[in-house]
Amino acid sequence: MNDTLHFPPATGIGSLPGTDAREAAKAATGSFEDFPHLPELPARGPGADMIGRTAGLLVELYARVEPSGWRIGDRPGRDTRRARSWLGEDLDALEEFTQGYEGLLKVQAVGPWTLAASLELRNGEAALSDPGACRDLAASLAEGLRLHLDEVRRRVPGARLVLQLDEPSLTAVLRGQVRTASGYRTHRAVDRQIVEATLRDVIAVHDGPDGGGPVVVHSCAPDVPFALLRRAGAAGISFDFSLLTERDDEVIGEAVEGGTRLFAGVVPGTDGPLSDPAGSVMGVRTLWRRLGLRPGLLPEAVTVTPACGLAGASPGYARSAYAHCVRAARSLADNPE
Repeated sequence: MNDTLHFPPATGIGSLPGTDAREAAKAATGSFEDFPHLPELPARGPGADMIGRTAGLLVELYARVEPSGWRIGDRPGRDTRRARSWLGEDLDALEEFTQGYEGLLKVQAVGPWTLAASLELRNGEAALSDPGACRDLAASLAEGLRLHLDEVRRRVPGARLVLQLDEPSLTAVLRGQVRTASGYRTHRAVDRQIVEATLRDVIAVHDGPDGGGPVVVHSCAPDVPFALLRRAGAAGISFDFSLLTERDDEVIGEAVEGGTRLFAGVVPGTDGPLSDPAGSVMGVRTLWRRLGLRPGLLPEAVTVTPACGLAGASPGYARSAYAHCVRAARSLADNPE
């Protein structure tokens, strides 16, 4: 689905500091009036973290917290209930602040490969170690996402949903860099075609004939596999702009020309001095010139975001970072040269 021209100029990634769902919803909807997102508040503890939150969405698979992390279990327990309860709280707050809203609304969940690299099987190894477990996990996630998106549509009926899949471990999965439980070895690299096919199946939940909107894949790790994500059906790719190298130029140029939206993470995710808005997007303009792309295409092709989630930032910085994204996007649109 090519939604390039319809993405607004700025949005957030997902996580915010603090534990107050209403404050977070107010920040996300107030800062990004035409592209709010459902906030995540990992400071609340296990079940509000990105892995636990997505584990709570799974259908007929359950996970619980062990000292080593999240582990797949037989039945829903306290940790699953807590994850679902917090998500319900976040949806209540979002619904309150989006009364009558019509436009794009972004919801985030962990993608199948980062989930497989992070969830443990009963033996303590990552689900990534077992191809059958990876398939089951992806199928359960796809069904859980379908139900979750239906619930958000019911609560915010005027919104057109954008699904963001968080895949920070994707490059490590492709390169065989995910460590085993012992920490001494790494899991074998997963075949790129299998990775792509699994992502395509999960993306199709929202982007397919029965779905209803674009899917963005986010990774704030280096070496994001742009071409693979585009082939899998991602309408947008979200990344930490500071990690790009000239080695990425060709795939980025192809992505832009192919209509893929770039979610350029140019505002730091943790507290620090913010440059002027034009300075924040100077690198984007430089990249454009290097690629020989038409400057007027910039606002049509780029959405400005923080580099990653803002869970590690102070509440004051998070609000400033969101306002800064909006101003930096305006600077790009006003002065694409």
